Amino acid sequence: MAELLDKAKNFVADKVANMKKPEASITDVDLSHVGRDGIQYDAKVSVTNPYSAPIPICEISYTLKSAGRVIASGKVPDPGSLKASDATMLDVAVKVPHSVLVSLIKDIGADWDIDYELEVGLTVDLPLFGDLTIPLSQKGEIKLPTFKDLFF
Repeated sequence: MAELLDKAKNFVADKVANMKKPEASITDVDLSHVGRDGIQYDAKVSVTNPYSAPIPICEISYTLKSAGRVIASGKVPDPGSLKASDATMLDVAVKVPHSVLVSLIKDIGADWDIDYELEVGLTVDLPLFGDLTIPLSQKGEIKLPTFKDLFF
């Protein structure tokens, strides 16, 4: 009897381990808004749901780093759900205050851009697994707006 129970446990563990899980990637990071309180960048995150039912998204957390330090972080609570058997494009708004940009003057002065690393944690609620966080990371450069961009 114990042997049969062990075989059943191994079978279930193997099936759960080989289940498809949602996959995600950061596709783009662009400047979206310049205002009095700071600059907002939009990160586009593409998430593929392999299941035939929608999956609720618990939250999206983000951290934007430059020159080895955190310049913005936050969470997007209750961003909706992932479409069933399809790809969903999510927008993550990252707000950077002007005071932080002043502290990065060495990096900005060299080439008028910010070298960044964006880390995103996408937490979804899977029925069998519970909460699953998909970690994403991307490095790149964000061009800063010029005076011409601000006024024209």
